[in-house]
Amino acid sequence: MSEEKKTLEDLAELSDAGATPEAVVAAAPVYEQKLDAQGRAYATGKRKDAVARVWLKPGSGKILVNGRELETYFARPVLRMIVHQPFVVSNRVDHYDISCTVKGGGLSGQAGAVRHGISRALTFFEPELRAVLKKGGYLTRDSRTVERKKYGRRKARRSFQFSKR
Repeated sequence: MSEEKKTLEDLAELSDAGATPEAVVAAAPVYEQKLDAQGRAYATGKRKDAVARVWLKPGSGKILVNGRELETYFARPVLRMIVHQPFVVSNRVDHYDISCTVKGGGLSGQAGAVRHGISRALTFFEPELRAVLKKGGYLTRDSRTVERKKYGRRKARRSFQFSKR
């Protein structure tokens, strides 16, 4: 962590000193490939209350979600499209096999969590894809969650029906 801070401070000093763009790029942090003992990249994705654990390895494009095929787990085409977005943006369709487990939330939140996990795992496997995925917004965790219900109200903001008499 301290090495990253030093690198960021060095970048700031270089750009303030009027250094050439090549020098600034050369001093930019370099991301490394992170793989486990089986040669897989692991990442966690989150969306609403859903949490997805994703393992990515080179293969033929097979995606398993909780032990089931993608088409059976996410029956709606929109949800399947959400899961495939990181591959389409990075031109890596049918290059990797995905195995993931998802818990919590509904199907829409789970699809978003799987997308987030796949994006992060892709950056761990191929660090040069980070810029493309970051630009598309796939590495950012969508922090929108359901607002809690307040006391004295019917829902989070809706109040009880008013009766004059």
